[in-house]
Amino acid sequence: MPITWREETREFHLHNGRLSLVLGVLDNGWLGQWHFGAPLDPEGSYRHLGPVDFRGFGNRIDEPIALILPTAGSGDFRVPALVVTGASGGSVLDLVYTGHRIIPGKPALDGLPATYAEEPGEVTTLEIDLDDALAGLRVVVRLSLFEDRPIVARSMVLTNTGQDRLIVETAMSGSIDLPDGPWDVLGFSGAWARERHPHRSPLLPGRRSVGSLRGATGHQQDPSLFLLRPETTETSGEGFVLSLVYSGNFLAEAESGPRGSARARIGIHPDAFRWTLEPGGSFTTPEAVTAWTDAGIGALSDALHSLYRERLARGVWRDRLRPVLLNSWEGVYYDFDHERLIEMARAAADLGVELFVLDDGWFGARDDDTTSLGDWVVDRRKLPNGLGPLASEIEAMGMAFGLWIEPEMVSPRSALYRDHPDWAIGVPGRPHTESRQQLVLDLSRPEIVDHLERVITDVLSSGSISYVKWDMNRNITEPFGGTLPPERQGEFFHRYMLGTYDLWDRLTTRFPEILWESCAGGGGRFDPGMLAFAPQGWTSDDTDAIERLAIQWGTSHIYPLSSMGSHVSAVP
Repeated sequence: MPITWREETREFHLHNGRLSLVLGVLDNGWLGQWHFGAPLDPEGSYRHLGPVDFRGFGNRIDEPIALILPTAGSGDFRVPALVVTGASGGSVLDLVYTGHRIIPGKPALDGLPATYAEEPGEVTTLEIDLDDALAGLRVVVRLSLFEDRPIVARSMVLTNTGQDRLIVETAMSGSIDLPDGPWDVLGFSGAWARERHPHRSPLLPGRRSVGSLRGATGHQQDPSLFLLRPETTETSGEGFVLSLVYSGNFLAEAESGPRGSARARIGIHPDAFRWTLEPGGSFTTPEAVTAWTDAGIGALSDALHSLYRERLARGVWRDRLRPVLLNSWEGVYYDFDHERLIEMARAAADLGVELFVLDDGWFGARDDDTTSLGDWVVDRRKLPNGLGPLASEIEAMGMAFGLWIEPEMVSPRSALYRDHPDWAIGVPGRPHTESRQQLVLDLSRPEIVDHLERVITDVLSSGSISYVKWDMNRNITEPFGGTLPPERQGEFFHRYMLGTYDLWDRLTTRFPEILWESCAGGGGRFDPGMLAFAPQGWTSDDTDAIERLAIQWGTSHIYPLSSMGSHVSAVP
């Protein structure tokens, strides 16, 4: 069995010949991390790797004890993975081991995208119960070991087992402690049209972090972090990677700790997060994927590529060869009608193009970017016969037909905004900050998700549509949940993401034969969370061949080639 439990020494060993993760119950009941890295003999005991007679940080403050779930306030001054405030206002936790389960396969995460197993034997999951009776909190730490990959996927479920309300202030998906240094940190940063350029530097005393508070992962940072030995190259040397399966606000951080140690954590960004747990309530964190190698950066990339290509992406298009497409945008922008599109399609067919995509401008009265987002009905001035006949004519040329949509947005000049101005995100009594002349719909509200499912379903049912490009051209400002009470506004960003995932899930389930491509003004939400719904994403709005070399080189550190949408067009 790839996960073993030694009752006499109270230790877990996750092993698959590619790596080992050894956890132990410490003398005070906390869960320690005794080893993470090179594969160890599964028959051995590794109790000697843990601390001696550890009963908390009393008279041991600042010792770099390696923990699987570090908390704040008890003598560990490194960055915590979990902060929960109780009814007294205090946030000190004493989470002790109370039980565990070893489960074949991999349970799904409630409302969240995650990696998966097609057969139970591919993955084994360890669920460890940690309880704080005084706080009334149970934490179930889930660790899933893939049979033939150097990867452990991790998440946790928090449950209020007491009688009083709890406030979750920080709930990181993954945290690893490394006993020695030095380390380099490799991250991926950029901007619109310049996404995911690699940046490597030594982990100096203090913290190194990347993150987002935009309501999306953003063009600026990728939700991942590599920790590498200074001598690690593309083909040799030790390294770890943490990658978050999430599309909203995130933090990925490494800290140089006492005596040469280091700690890394990844999860929802705590700066704009505050989740209320009523008695009996639960909260599930997104999934963190962690990998280890001694064979260089390329081996870490290979591990992520195969996992994300084969066991994160899903659906009929996961393993299919993707079609060569022509997108109408750079050719006609908003200025088209049925005849002009057909003329363009004929030229594309003659060149061997396999998919013709109609981009922005087909709905409402959309002659420019100042109007009509949210009005998902065909503009009969441009397409008097609708989408169905257009799709049929294009299919008769031997090509499939695809469509651009931007469901999460609304134009102030639209019928939807006129009828439902309160559906746009904003703080009551304060002005909205527009971007690209548009606002964001409050997808934390189920009735808005229901509406979008209904109108987009009508569009996709109106003709033979084989491909959808789902765009998102701005980030969230004035974050405020229109139906959330004041004390729960800290839940808004995550509830927005849960609503977005719900809409993606409904539409991809209803239309499983469609090839879905995610987009966010290019690569502004190119992340593992989106890959769970759309097997490819638009890597960047920059299609200059030279700049794309750098963008796709950086992207390829984490994401498989099959996930990168790319075509030649006008250079921005």
